[in-house]
Amino acid sequence: MNFRTFLRHLREGAKSVFRNGWMSVASITSIVVSLFILGVFILLVMNVNALADKADSNVQINTYLNLNVDEDMRSTVEDEIKAMPEVSTVKFVSKEEGMKQLEESLSSEWLEGFSEEDQNPLPDAFEVSVIEPTTVAFVADKISALNEKHAEQPILRVKYGEGTVETLFKITRTVRNIGFIFVGGLALMSMFLISNTIRVTILARRREISIMKLVGATNNFIRWPFFVEGAMIGLLGSIVTVALLFVGYSRLHTAVQSDITLAQSLIPLGDLWMLLGGTIIGLGMIIGIWGSTMSIRKFLKV
Repeated sequence: MNFRTFLRHLREGAKSVFRNGWMSVASITSIVVSLFILGVFILLVMNVNALADKADSNVQINTYLNLNVDEDMRSTVEDEIKAMPEVSTVKFVSKEEGMKQLEESLSSEWLEGFSEEDQNPLPDAFEVSVIEPTTVAFVADKISALNEKHAEQPILRVKYGEGTVETLFKITRTVRNIGFIFVGGLALMSMFLISNTIRVTILARRREISIMKLVGATNNFIRWPFFVEGAMIGLLGSIVTVALLFVGYSRLHTAVQSDITLAQSLIPLGDLWMLLGGTIIGLGMIIGIWGSTMSIRKFLKV
């Protein structure tokens, strides 16, 4: 195909979009409605996944040291934990800091007499964060095993919410899987709905296709303008959809600013516009071309 022929196909495809008037409008509207519903679910799944990731990342391993551990041994244990490849950060929490945190969460009456340095019953501790949340149980076992390396057995106990953490991971994994299934099902439904609408558009022009075929036009010569038309219909519909989604999501983000917790739970528009916009526009064009291809194929067999 030379460049002039390609330009001809582009010109004819663009003309067909406007020449078919209401049929093109019906196809674009079908794309907008279908992709808008799909886009809303994609946004929902992305935000739910972000919340699930945040919940996973908040899982920590609390490592409590024995009261008789000196500073040298504490530094040794800290270095050994930091050297573990699964560990991302290690924060030392002295017993004084632990008491302050406890005082913030409990009434001071309950802790009266314990805040004095010589009366503080809390041990020093490390708050350990891991790179991959699912390895938290494995890392906790590795930290507990450090007692075997030292005669003093510096570690009193290791806590990471055993049982609760595994349940949390199971719930977040289930939520992600359900979200992906819903998005996949909606994507397939959108493809069939949109392609059927485009098929009706092409069905109304079957006489034109038959005449072109009878006068000697090749299949590719007939097919390409329909490819262009389908791509343009998909592009126009997806651009309108992206604009509606972005405006709606931006207003939602603005509306929840008064609730700090809810506002922080939503992914900022700047972090998702490229991925979401590219996905919707690409999907719209693919569906438009696919719908045109599947619809015109039967009419080329004259």
